[in-house]
Amino acid sequence: MGAVIATRFSTAGHRVALTARGAAQLADVTGKLTGPHLSIPSDVTEPPDAVFSAVERSFGPVEVLVLNAGAAVAKPLTALTDEEWQSQLDLNLTAPFRYMRRAIPAMVERGWGRIIVIASIAAKRGDRDISAYTASKHGVLGLVRSAAAELAKTGVTVNAVCPGYVDSPMTDSNISLLAAHTGRTEQDIRRALERKQPIHRLITADEVADAVDLCVLSAAITGQSIVVDGGAVQS
Repeated sequence: MGAVIATRFSTAGHRVALTARGAAQLADVTGKLTGPHLSIPSDVTEPPDAVFSAVERSFGPVEVLVLNAGAAVAKPLTALTDEEWQSQLDLNLTAPFRYMRRAIPAMVERGWGRIIVIASIAAKRGDRDISAYTASKHGVLGLVRSAAAELAKTGVTVNAVCPGYVDSPMTDSNISLLAAHTGRTEQDIRRALERKQPIHRLITADEVADAVDLCVLSAAITGQSIVVDGGAVQS
């Protein structure tokens, strides 16, 4: 999803800065960008000052922050280790908090900013076998709502986009993990995920990017969790 969102922004004329752990992954995405861009290999679970400093040197203060990094550990609650639990909180909740905290002062100073967290429908309900992921996404949705309330008069909006099951590498990885832990085939699990969504297919990354665009364009949408799941969760 991050690659699609970045490409969409670049095509629209935005200067785009990307961060990810893998240099090869970054190179694959930046090769598709048409406008000014910057790639910064980094682990988002580390403090973000170096990333922001690099962006500010090249492009100035961050105006739009999209927090897309995330991962899920798919296994029963009783099989989760303390390390797996903590890793989910670090990546899906603490990292967005740190990046938001670093970006907000400059946005408030300018009187304009957009923060969009890619959450999940797991932030809106509970599903089996993803308890750590679900807890972290419920937490990040609370963070979004609280930040939006604090910033409502500043010109800075904060929203969450909550995709359903997306046709993505993360979904593929989770399907493989579930197959290993349950004995079901990957094909059966994929079909079950498709059937959970009333449109009976996985969501595309472009459909998630449409919701991100909306959050960037609107000054009146803030503190919201925009569900993109084909109608499974109605809110």
